[in-house]
Amino acid sequence: MKYIFIFIFIFILSCSTNKVVKHHGVHFLDKKHKNLEINNTNRNDILKLLGEPSTKSSFDTDIWIYIERKISTGSIYKLGKEKLIVNNVLVLEIDEFGLLADKKFYDKNTMKDIQFATASTDSVYRKRSFVYDFLSSMRQKINEPMKKK
Repeated sequence: MKYIFIFIFIFILSCSTNKVVKHHGVHFLDKKHKNLEINNTNRNDILKLLGEPSTKSSFDTDIWIYIERKISTGSIYKLGKEKLIVNNVLVLEIDEFGLLADKKFYDKNTMKDIQFATASTDSVYRKRSFVYDFLSSMRQKINEPMKKK
């Protein structure tokens, strides 16, 4: 009986009180984005400060997106359910001259305020019958040229 109590005591002591934090993206994005100045910072400065972006898109202007996300495990009472600590997104718009044209910073609290469109697009196609699909596939096979053997 004494050994069981010793085993339970050692097992409880071996449990760590430090929480595991999973980090993804650029560290301290909320502090680093303050060093970026519109119409003054160029691409090279951004790459030195933040590194390569998580996502790039190029249409009329280049848009670079940086992400920072930290997730920690919850308490024992919540059975280790993960908890979102930090969720930051920085959207940088770079003009054709390579200068920073616009920057938008979103954190966990401001993302809740973003409104998404609720309208939906109706589908235009109609469900075809089996007979129509069968006849159209036969028509396609008849119209295609003969293969050379």
